[in-house]
Amino acid sequence: MSTSTKRCYYETLEVERDADEGKLKSSFRKLAMKFHPDRNPGDESSEVKFKELNEAYEVLKDKDKRAAYDRYGHAAFEQGGGGGAGFGAGFASSFSDIFEDLFGMAGQRGRGGRERGADLRYNMEITLEEAFGGKTAQIEIPVSVTCEACSGIGAKAGTKPKTCSTCGGAGRVRQSQGFFTLERTCPGCQGRGQMIEDACPSCSGQG
Repeated sequence: MSTSTKRCYYETLEVERDADEGKLKSSFRKLAMKFHPDRNPGDESSEVKFKELNEAYEVLKDKDKRAAYDRYGHAAFEQGGGGGAGFGAGFASSFSDIFEDLFGMAGQRGRGGRERGADLRYNMEITLEEAFGGKTAQIEIPVSVTCEACSGIGAKAGTKPKTCSTCGGAGRVRQSQGFFTLERTCPGCQGRGQMIEDACPSCSGQG
């Protein structure tokens, strides 16, 4: 779609130009749910509308992109700009924000301390309506107790863990891919920041 024929992003999201972040997200969530391809199978117009919604939200939710759009309009993103996200990275980014908001994950991306615990994963089937509107459910999570023999260290009595040489004790390593820097759990120590050479026989080094 050419710049001259593109609809105003604010009109696409059905919000005023001074709409705050909360209003943008609320309107996007409502309209995206209405025009989602899964709710309108075979309807090409709904698919086009859904892509337009994602494109508009991807720009307006970002302060810098929004400022550029307010000043220059669609022309601000003609040369490799960030408007045409479609179903690519922009799509994932937009819905990532919403899912984080719905399930209380916002603000938890940073590392809370030197040693990072193991990730917990729970698979649950939800409907499209629940994905957009939220869902409260009770789940059971197994709890680990500290090993009394090693006091949670994981090393055999009389020995001590050594700082992981791969991550320097951080438990996380960074890897550059093009313009992006990805951070992931250290493969050497599995996020513990330390290496155990002589494991505790009672807990097999788990602590």
